[in-house]
Amino acid sequence: MLKIKLLRSRIGCSPNQRHTLDALGLKRIRQEKSFEEAPTLAGMIEKVKHLIEVTKS
Repeated sequence: MLKIKLLRSRIGCSPNQRHTLDALGLKRIRQEKSFEEAPTLAGMIEKVKHLIEVTKS
């Protein structure tokens, strides 16, 4: 399981990065979601890695 936490604001991000955050379900700063590890998730994390924090749980 991976915990993903939004640390930085979506303001100023590209539309593709906003869509990625929407797909992850992250809308507010300090909001956390848990996901199973998957290749598609790894690609999404790579796209917005400067906005989020990822931890294993």
